[in-house]
Amino acid sequence: MGAVDIGEQAEGSKRSQNVGSPRCCQERVRNLMSIDFVSWCRPEQSSSQVWPPGASPAIGARTSAPRPACANALEGRPKTLGPTPTDPSPEGGFGLPAASLQEAGPQGEGLRPAGRSALPRVRVGLIVAALLTGSSCGGLKPPSAASAPPTPVVVVKAMQMDVPVHAEWVATLEGYVNAQIQPQVSGYLIRQDYQEGSYVHKGDVLFEIDPRPFQAVLDQAKGQLAQARAQLYLADVNVKRDTPLVQERAIAQSQLDTEIAAQMLAKAAIQADEAAVEQAQLNLGFTSVRSLVDGIAGIATTQMGNLVSPSTVLTTVSQVDPIKVYFPISEQEYLRFTSKLPKKNSAGDLLHASDSPSLDLILSDGSTYPHKGRVIFTDRQVDPQTGTIRVVAAFANPGNILRPGQFGRVRALLGVRQGAVLVPQRCVTELQGTYEVALVTAQNSISIRKVKVGERVGLLWVINEGLAPGETVVAEGTSKVRDGMLVTPTVETPAPEGSK
Repeated sequence: MGAVDIGEQAEGSKRSQNVGSPRCCQERVRNLMSIDFVSWCRPEQSSSQVWPPGASPAIGARTSAPRPACANALEGRPKTLGPTPTDPSPEGGFGLPAASLQEAGPQGEGLRPAGRSALPRVRVGLIVAALLTGSSCGGLKPPSAASAPPTPVVVVKAMQMDVPVHAEWVATLEGYVNAQIQPQVSGYLIRQDYQEGSYVHKGDVLFEIDPRPFQAVLDQAKGQLAQARAQLYLADVNVKRDTPLVQERAIAQSQLDTEIAAQMLAKAAIQADEAAVEQAQLNLGFTSVRSLVDGIAGIATTQMGNLVSPSTVLTTVSQVDPIKVYFPISEQEYLRFTSKLPKKNSAGDLLHASDSPSLDLILSDGSTYPHKGRVIFTDRQVDPQTGTIRVVAAFANPGNILRPGQFGRVRALLGVRQGAVLVPQRCVTELQGTYEVALVTAQNSISIRKVKVGERVGLLWVINEGLAPGETVVAEGTSKVRDGMLVTPTVETPAPEGSK
């Protein structure tokens, strides 16, 4: 073996070692950018294949010209040629003349124009091929996902049990009786006799109006009554005196008739004056504004010294034990309740039957009110705008803890669901209106599954569809798992109080 062969083998071994490196890819692109495609792709002609000027080989004629240099280069034997001396200032950046691209034979004979658009496409194709070949370089490969360790997660088993089915509605609290306190006479407010927010009884004086004008009217009415009584006395005396005289024909009958009419007028005047006195006494009593119900008195809406009238609302007294709770139910729920009630119940007693379910009141802080409530009546019609009907319930309120205007939720037990599938609520993920759980298969891989959820029972959630009892779902770490990911599960048993 000669020295040339040994050198070629060493050079080939070196190229084979570097073919997979990033530097190898960069060198390939750099070599391709420096090739003169006009000279590179020119056939290596022999002396016997010289075409005269203006002549060209016949179409379809076979020639024995040697293979182009570009074919040898693609086989690993590149022949790099620089720009020709006749191209002192190439403008295309490819080692080509600006005016025209020409291919020449030996000694410049037989010049033939070449196409402009074919050569850039050749260069781009070769560069892309070099880049695709370089993509197999070991330094450019991403790390394999299979080499990542499994993700640790906490899982639970889907359980099956009988759960009570409840329905909840938004509720508003109102006083059983809400009495607006308004004066019945006009006058200046001179005193407030109650403490705002305190409990008052029926008949307690809340406000006082200046009574002096009304006292004067009462005294005047009493004086007029006294005058009417005196006139009646005089008429009685005249009639009593003149009656026997008329029988003896001592006086005319007409005189007696006049005296009897005066007597009747005096009696009528007395009745009118007595009514005036009674009205004056009432008005004088109305200067003391009293509560008409037992309950909690609200804040006064007027100040002392203001001129008030019968249209002025001074305050409101609400009876809060028991207290009313208003809540709307849908038309569908109304029909469902109707089907469960006995047929003997009339429409007016709907939901007011003795077997109607007891109600729980959930306050705004999430606590459940200790006293149960019952429906007392329903509205006469369904609201056509909302499609709901108002239901009114009553709750005992010892200590007046509940107040009008509060909001809460009314919950009613509708039945018991047999064999329901439940998982902790933290296992369910909501995404654009759909619900998903991360299921752990027997191979410890993740399978994302869509489910349909039902009622919430404490810390658990009823799964209507998509999950079977005993299947394993991710409870902690749902945000870091993906479909098909390998995990290391740790089983956790749900707390017993989660089902309450």
